[in-house]
Amino acid sequence: MRILAEVLVGAVAVLHAYIMLLEMVFWQRPRGRAAFGMDEETARVTAPLAANQGLYNGFLAAGLIWGLIAADPVGFQAQVFFLVCVVVAGAYGAASTSNRKILFSQLTPSALALAAVIIAG
Repeated sequence: MRILAEVLVGAVAVLHAYIMLLEMVFWQRPRGRAAFGMDEETARVTAPLAANQGLYNGFLAAGLIWGLIAADPVGFQAQVFFLVCVVVAGAYGAASTSNRKILFSQLTPSALALAAVIIAG
């Protein structure tokens, strides 16, 4: 179960690193606009906000990676803390936007990873 938990935590970390790149690097490019369904003007105006969001996603990815490489109990605690942060962010994002994709792209993987970490812990 521990291996499954680590794979799921790693997948959530990679997902958030990818989201960071979309928000900080590719926001105004075709890839970023397509991912978030925006036109060029909206992307241009919102780019500073997206970069800030991207930075937070990068922190989440870094925290999860730290949790994977740190020895227990710190590794376990870091994984739980950062996964709870992702679950809360996913729940808030799904509830506060019209984009229900967040339920499946952010909330579900992080909730599954959190459950696996706690069970394996």
